Amino acid sequence: MEIVTEVVNTINGIVWGVPMLVMILGVGLFLSIGLKLMPIVRLGTGFRLLWQGRESNEKGDVSPFNALMTSLSATIGTGNIAGVATAIVLGGPGALFWMWCTALVGMATKFAEAVLAVKFREKDANGNHVGGPMYYIKNGLSSKWAWLGTAFAFFGAFAGFGIGNTVQTNSVADAMNSTFGVPVWVTGVVLMVLVGAVLMGGIKRIAVVAGKLVPLMALFYISAGLFVLVVFADQIPAAFALIIESAFNPVAAQGGFAGAAVWAAIRFGVARGIFSNEAGLGSAPIAHAAAKTTEPVKQGLVAMLGTFIDTIIVCSITGLAIVVSGVWTSGVNGAALTSMAFAQAMPIGQYIVAIALSVFAFTTILGWSFYSEKCVQYLFGEKAIKPFRLLWTIVVPLGAVSSLEFIWLLADTLNAMMAIPNLIALVLLSPVVFKLTREYFAKQSLAAVTDK
Repeated sequence: MEIVTEVVNTINGIVWGVPMLVMILGVGLFLSIGLKLMPIVRLGTGFRLLWQGRESNEKGDVSPFNALMTSLSATIGTGNIAGVATAIVLGGPGALFWMWCTALVGMATKFAEAVLAVKFREKDANGNHVGGPMYYIKNGLSSKWAWLGTAFAFFGAFAGFGIGNTVQTNSVADAMNSTFGVPVWVTGVVLMVLVGAVLMGGIKRIAVVAGKLVPLMALFYISAGLFVLVVFADQIPAAFALIIESAFNPVAAQGGFAGAAVWAAIRFGVARGIFSNEAGLGSAPIAHAAAKTTEPVKQGLVAMLGTFIDTIIVCSITGLAIVVSGVWTSGVNGAALTSMAFAQAMPIGQYIVAIALSVFAFTTILGWSFYSEKCVQYLFGEKAIKPFRLLWTIVVPLGAVSSLEFIWLLADTLNAMMAIPNLIALVLLSPVVFKLTREYFAKQSLAAVTDK
């Protein structure tokens, strides 16, 4: 086992090294420039379309709103609470700045992913719309690239059991045990029952649950985070100054903080940002392919909000709370650090973080179940769907009672392996994205002139 761990650790160091971080940021920057910064400029348009997309009679399986909520259910999870804390501990406050940069270019990446997902989606034998990187590689590129789609599906099918299942269950079990004294096995069994009940209903039931839980939980967590910032309002200007300064200068050791070089701020800021918002991984477009829409660009405008909401809003709340409260030098790490930050401002802070972490992780298990299911379906056909759902449900409690250091490492490595085929496809299919976007906004401009 030690040899296997060492091999995976070596691969992880390669796939999450400088080339990967440059590739993720580079593709996002390339798409941002090609789109003339449209995702940032048209942010308001995206929110308007999201509100209008609560209901839709167009072709698809779920409303545009619920497609985004399904995507957010998978992205807003332990990365927003534990991941941000880890980034600050390992990279210093400057890691937050690089998370923001990753999100701003990641919006273009997420936009492109969703546009291609809707453009090249298919209908399966059950009449459901299926799409994502494997389908836009298969249908958008020549047959010589087909192996790339198969590679993505293979990595996605296995990555989900780590990052989207056992890791999430383990985080919930740990939080419920340390905060409320609930035995880890009890948490595992309860989660298994809840996940199984939702999962057997497929994407429509997952989307309905996500459409209700995600907005409520996000609002609850953001409100609590804003309360922390209000309590420490006088520290906010200094916190922003520290974040900017630390992004470009080494941070000396102080208190329980070991110190961090600029490279550490960049590396952990980008890596944890990608882990949280998943821009470039290719997971979110699988959900957006099921949206009730006939216009790829409209869904792209909705999809890009996922990165903005996840990182610019939710991760920022967590990161700023940790910095303004001063606990970032305490030596504590992960979700416990976020709990400590919230507890500085309110007596029930640790309970709020534990509840938020539990609900976010639960919805992540649901969202990732759909992603991995579609990857398995692509590889083995519709007959594999029911066995997969059963296996996914059975695995849930195992995460609660297991030591997951190796699973974390393997899942993190497989996530990077997913990103490689997807990023290659995004570059090769970027002319399609640019063309569809130009045509859509030209049509919108013409319609506006005609109405006048």
